[in-house]
Amino acid sequence: MAKTFFITTAIDYTNSAPHIGHAYEKILADVIARYHRLKGENVFFLTGVDQHGQKVQQSAEKEGVPPEQFVAGVTEQFIALWDKLDVRYDAWAATTNPLHKKCVQGMLQRLFDEAKIYKDKQVGFYSVRQEQFLTEKDRNEAGEFGPEWGEVEQREEENYYFKLSDHKEWLLQFLRSHPNFVSPSFRQTELINAVEKLSGDLCISRPKSRLSWGIELPFDSDFVNYVWFDALSNYISFIGYDPDKAFNSQPSTFCEKWPAVHIIGKDIMIPAHGIYWPIMLHALGFPKKQMPKLLVHGWWNIGGAKMSKSLGNVVDPNFLVDKYGAEALRYYLMSDIVIGYDADFLEYRIAEAYNSDLANTIGNLLNRTLNMAERYCGGKLSRGEAERSLELEFFTKDYADLADDVWMSGTMMTTVKIACRANQLIEERAPWKMMKVAKNKEVSHLLYNVAEALRIIAIVLSPVLPKGAHGIFDQLNWKMELSGKEERFRLEHAKWGGLPDGHVVGKPVPLFPRIER
Repeated sequence: MAKTFFITTAIDYTNSAPHIGHAYEKILADVIARYHRLKGENVFFLTGVDQHGQKVQQSAEKEGVPPEQFVAGVTEQFIALWDKLDVRYDAWAATTNPLHKKCVQGMLQRLFDEAKIYKDKQVGFYSVRQEQFLTEKDRNEAGEFGPEWGEVEQREEENYYFKLSDHKEWLLQFLRSHPNFVSPSFRQTELINAVEKLSGDLCISRPKSRLSWGIELPFDSDFVNYVWFDALSNYISFIGYDPDKAFNSQPSTFCEKWPAVHIIGKDIMIPAHGIYWPIMLHALGFPKKQMPKLLVHGWWNIGGAKMSKSLGNVVDPNFLVDKYGAEALRYYLMSDIVIGYDADFLEYRIAEAYNSDLANTIGNLLNRTLNMAERYCGGKLSRGEAERSLELEFFTKDYADLADDVWMSGTMMTTVKIACRANQLIEERAPWKMMKVAKNKEVSHLLYNVAEALRIIAIVLSPVLPKGAHGIFDQLNWKMELSGKEERFRLEHAKWGGLPDGHVVGKPVPLFPRIER
């Protein structure tokens, strides 16, 4: 069986409702997954929810409901939003799943038996908000623990620790010899700098006396696992990893998918995904060539400031979908940010980008082309010779290279330029004038060229605008037997001459109606 392209997102913490950052990350992953299917690859897209932790327990207590009930309600909000945004994942990871619990406990027991986990007492300053002990490095220039840590108290507590420091040099060597572990590359430089400063081991437990909502340690029933081995392990637990077996003896369900590409925000690269996760995998016997890759995106800010509940500037994606539609929001989020960098969220740009690029350019091109095809040619197109002006700028372009950037803003910008050029060609050639001198055959040739442009644009944009791409194909009367199905689009078909000579197109229907503001 061919190797499956395995893509995951960070699982969403169920202590609060989804925001625009969650939506961006899931749409980005969905676009990448659709692109790889566009190339004809097997794809497995995993996403889900992180349901354990002290904050969840406290929120549930505040609402007077059991934690199970609280996380179920928040989880429903995430699932409903992904459906509204047309995000199509293959499996759902919920950390309360018994399959996941069994895997996590197996991993912990194995590492404990191998003396890679030990018990120790810690005395120091503890951040209640961040649920962690602080060090002197966490103090600000004034020598104080800043407001980002919330309430800080002195605490003495026994816990279990994972021997993180034993693997520091291995991780540094791995990062220096595998420069593509993190994308974009400047994030890997940040990670190396952070690993060089790494000291101490990782606390991986919390006593049940203050946190009961978690996965119990298999070797000590008075403690639960704290976040790291729980949340991070979802990437392997839900594809069949067996902690009781060596890596080279794992079941086929695991081997055909792993390693994965993890899509995460920059805030959880250091230390969780960039330090803790590869070290955990290394301690479990994963070889270097089986380490995952990290695709790290930036934040959506408001006025240059990070969105946060405390500032009251969090954007609700449900509101945006209801107001503008899923395709408009998907297009904006994929076209107005460069992966790895931050961007300011500008609501007015949703309608502006949609109206300019989709309604006025691509949608207008489709509508006028089909109208003229019906009026001048009875809807029947004649292939003839490719229009030289379009051929030079469009049909000779290597679409495999273009689509490799399909989840970036560059692809959408290029396809919009192509649609603009096709619209310009119609104005230059003026079919309505050509018909007055009995050049109906040349008009049919011209409209065939433009229809081909629209067909290829639909293929390339289908990962970002799945419904819009189907709409273009439907109106072109193309591959109707696959209408609504993702396999209707294949990158190998993005080549000049797909429509046969004499093809009859359909009737125009406004595909991207303007958003009135």
